[in-house]
Formats: sequence, structure tokens, C-alpha cells
Amino acid sequence: MTSVIERLRGRTAGFSVEFFPPRDRADEAVLWRSIRELEPLDPAYVSITYGAGGSSRQGTIRSIARVATETTLVPMAHLTAVNHSVAELRHVIGSYAAVGVRNILALRGDPPGDPYGEWVPHPHGLRYAEELVTLVCSLGDFCVGVSAFPYGHPRSPDLATDTAHLVRKFAAGADFAIAQLFFEAADFLRLRDRVYAAGCDKPIIPGIMPLTTPRTLAKTVELSAAEPPRWLVDRLLPLSDDPKSFRAAGLDITTQLCEQLLAEGVPALHFYTFNRAKATRELVGRLGLVRTRA
Repeated sequence: MTSVIERLRGRTAGFSVEFFPPRDRADEAVLWRSIRELEPLDPAYVSITYGAGGSSRQGTIRSIARVATETTLVPMAHLTAVNHSVAELRHVIGSYAAVGVRNILALRGDPPGDPYGEWVPHPHGLRYAEELVTLVCSLGDFCVGVSAFPYGHPRSPDLATDTAHLVRKFAAGADFAIAQLFFEAADFLRLRDRVYAAGCDKPIIPGIMPLTTPRTLAKTVELSAAEPPRWLVDRLLPLSDDPKSFRAAGLDITTQLCEQLLAEGVPALHFYTFNRAKATRELVGRLGLVRTRA
């Protein structure tokens, strides 16, 4: 199984896509239509998310198994420590390995129901993401990714502490990180500079949400835990009742952000898709990120 790191070592920057496991047959049809539409563009890897407390565990395993066995894509499965004992985590990791998945995004995870609520570890589980990284690495030859936060994790007291936490995850065995959403290229580049200054040069991939609707803008605000810059609000909010104009302006803004990041040498762009392919396909085309298979 090809690793994410091997895919990131190409001569030119690439892109990756993130999906979530379907809730029913209709969702599954949408997901697989999107996967098939993106497959010819040869993304560096495809990730499938994992619900809080394992709420979508079986859906994640089933979906990632299909990616591994029925497509030419490189699969990466998410895994969180929320509400799981170490024994349960070992079982999930073994399930991934059994279907040929060797790339895992190891996350502590958010409390179910309220992502900013109090985080309570399982009595027989793990407390920190770095412990989950150590566990995954101890169980086989896995390529492990972790999360990074351009504005700092909401529970970190300051950026220095947050940077130290990320560096510890790398020291525990993580191979790369995916940065949570942000609004301006400089926000991501400052994160990358902080990590490099701390003596770590592992690759960090920026997470990108195509701004196609007011909902995607609101989701970016929620996931970044930061206020959008005034210029962005002034440009997009007046278009909230004009879907076509909002989408056009939002994709122009997203394209400009991606171009700035690519000019700064990022190894890839990680697109959040909401299980739809259209916006990602359009951005990949604009940016010239279609790979030629070897």
C-alpha cells in the first residue's frame, strides 16, 4: 500500500480530498459518484472521517475498504480516541490493516455533541493525540498524520504551547500534519514557520474549504474557531441571497488563497468536499494540479 508521504514526495504539488461516511443508500450513491469523478484526477490520497466516539466507525471502515479495494486511489482513514478504550482502538486499527489501509489520521477528537465542551477521556483509553500516534505506530508499518491549528487549538493557552503539542505529536511518530481551516495564506505560513523554528521540518498540508455557499463560510468559521477578516465578510456577505454570485466570488477567493499557498511550496492542498466533487474539480483545474500517473 502506497503511503501518503510517498505521494507527497512528487516533483509538483498535488491535492487530496476528504469525505465522510454515508448515512444511507442515497448518501452512499452521492459519495461514490464523487469518488469516481475525482479518481481520474489522481489525488495524492483520499481520507474518510470518523464520527465522534466512533459513531460512524463501521461506515468509515466499510467506505475506506471500498476505496482500498475498488479504486486506484490511496486511502487514509481517520481515527479518534473519543469514548474508546485502548483495546477498542487496537481493534479499529487492526480492522484498517485487514482491508489494506496503512495511512491513518490520528486525532484525539472532540467531545460528542459540543466540540468545545469538556473533554473526558475513556477510563481505559488515551488522553492525548500523541498517545494515539504512539499506539498506531506500535501496531505496524503505518503512515500517520495528525492535525495542526493555524490559530492554535481552542484549548491551548497560547501559540507556543500549541506548537509544542504539535511537535510532540511529530516526535511520537507522526509523518505529516493537516492544518485546520484558516482564512489567509499568512495564517498558515506563520504556523509552518513556528513549527520549523521549533526544530521540526515534517510536512504540513493546508486544509481548504471551497467557499461556494454561506453554509461553507459558516463552517469555515466554526472549524477554524476564528473570525473571518473584514475584507472577506465585506465581499461575500452582500451576495448571500445570490447563490450564483456568491459561488463565483467564493471560488475566486479560494483560488487566490490556493495560488498563494502553492507559491510558498506547500506539498499539497487538502480539500474538504462535503461528499461533492464539483467545486474541487473546478479548483484543481484552475490550479493545474492534475497529476500524470507514472
